[in-house]
Amino acid sequence: MLQVRLKDADSRTAVEVTRAIVAVAATFDGPRVPVIVNDRLDVALAAGAHGVHLGADDLPVKAARAIVPAGFIIGASVGAPSEVANAAEADYVGIGPVYATATKADAGAAIGVEGLVALARQVAHPVVGIGGVTAANARAIVHAGAQGVAVVRAIFGAADVERAARAIRAALDSKE
Repeated sequence: MLQVRLKDADSRTAVEVTRAIVAVAATFDGPRVPVIVNDRLDVALAAGAHGVHLGADDLPVKAARAIVPAGFIIGASVGAPSEVANAAEADYVGIGPVYATATKADAGAAIGVEGLVALARQVAHPVVGIGGVTAANARAIVHAGAQGVAVVRAIFGAADVERAARAIRAALDSKE
């Protein structure tokens, strides 16, 4: 899954960029790579994305579910017990920040792997660990029960993006 995160882009630019990414993703060999738009249901629908990821301060998941087409993916962010109810109609839940992160200024305090486990027990959906994920800690998140991890800085902040992505993939594939 690929999330388009354009916090500072105007709507027109966000739609154009997302359409371009959806078009490129459609050319990949192998399994479909769903393109999800962060926060902006309007952009996701206008651009033909496969879904949207909604945070606690965004449109409620239930309201989004009422207007999206069948098969449209909705993810929800959960970082505290008070946010669990909003995720009830989501397809997956991003829990965190597991570790401290500078990627999102308002991410809140890190909840640790223990916090991820506690919140994951309260949701009935696949869980993705978010926040401060690196090759060194990704496996611990999956080992704790998450089905995957969301990564920004550890890949896009690296000098060699491909190498950083491969290192995280290798850590997740490790049997240790």
